[in-house]
Amino acid sequence: MGSVDDERLGARAARPVKPFVARAPLLALGAICLVIGVGAGLARLGWGVPAWAAQAAGLHAVLMIVGFFGTVIALERAVALGKWWGYIAPPALALAALAATQGAWPFAAAFAAAGAAALLVVAVVQAFQARALHGWVLAGGALSFAVGVALWASGAGLPPAIACWLAFFVFTISGERLELARVLRPAPAVRAWFVAAAALFAIGVIAVVLGIDPRWQWLGAGLVLLAVWLAVHDIARRTVRQKALTRYIAVCLLAGYFWLAVAGLLFASGLGLARAWDAALHALLVGFVLSMVFGHAPIIFPAVLRVKLPYTPWLYLPLALLHASLALRVAGVAAESLAARAWGGAGHAAAIALFIVTMAGNALRSRR
Repeated sequence: MGSVDDERLGARAARPVKPFVARAPLLALGAICLVIGVGAGLARLGWGVPAWAAQAAGLHAVLMIVGFFGTVIALERAVALGKWWGYIAPPALALAALAATQGAWPFAAAFAAAGAAALLVVAVVQAFQARALHGWVLAGGALSFAVGVALWASGAGLPPAIACWLAFFVFTISGERLELARVLRPAPAVRAWFVAAAALFAIGVIAVVLGIDPRWQWLGAGLVLLAVWLAVHDIARRTVRQKALTRYIAVCLLAGYFWLAVAGLLFASGLGLARAWDAALHALLVGFVLSMVFGHAPIIFPAVLRVKLPYTPWLYLPLALLHASLALRVAGVAAESLAARAWGGAGHAAAIALFIVTMAGNALRSRR
């Protein structure tokens, strides 16, 4: 009996760890950053929030960009790579943001540097594997993220770091869409348009970092060109005519491209008013980036956690709330209405919460 039991224990020990057990804690770290980051954002808008969120009000951008988005994107890249060392980045980035909330700046800087470096290595390896333009665009996004982390950790100021982090999102998302656009066999002129738009945007980011005028105008012009390219040449223009999940994803994408163009126009305007900065940033980070998250989550989460997540039309409800609240926020900024801006921000938080509840309900129903 003893030898049989030993063999059974050995067999259990030899079994690979299930993806859900191994990856769920990493997503949980990102979710913690999301909760604190959303609370910090509400505190900045004047809403009453718990003390732990109010104390992190100054770290809203870091919690959302590095702690949440950075962790989730790094986890997705690690799963795609399939190597153990690819999983260094997700926990490091989440811990960097959480350490910052506790005032542990040396630990925050060290974790952020390690996470950004690991993500960059993953992106470069995948670029060599792909041997295509989209792979190097994705690598450029990872490089931008690493530069932004270095600027933030060195105390160089938040605007230059945010410019680099915006490049991280723009290059990551546009690179992935460029990869899928290959099925349409784009002409050389179409690819040249993409390269020119991306180059103009990159010049704008570099100008912001170096303090060279006109800074944000170049960045904004590049965003507008990229938004038009995506709206015209992305496969979403065709898939939006289909049904169920395919159409839902296409709607998320096309709505995101609209807000990317809005952000580009606001940046290109010169951002003469401080409130325009708020509208431009959230048009990109909420309207573009979060819309992409809403659209791809029903695909990414099942792939990462190996759980079934069937489509439901209820997903349109948080998506509609997200974009309606953003429209209210931008309108409030234009009208100098602090109340409209605050309610728009509260709508973002409600849309995120509703989306999570909808996804969790789908997962539970699929298990039953």
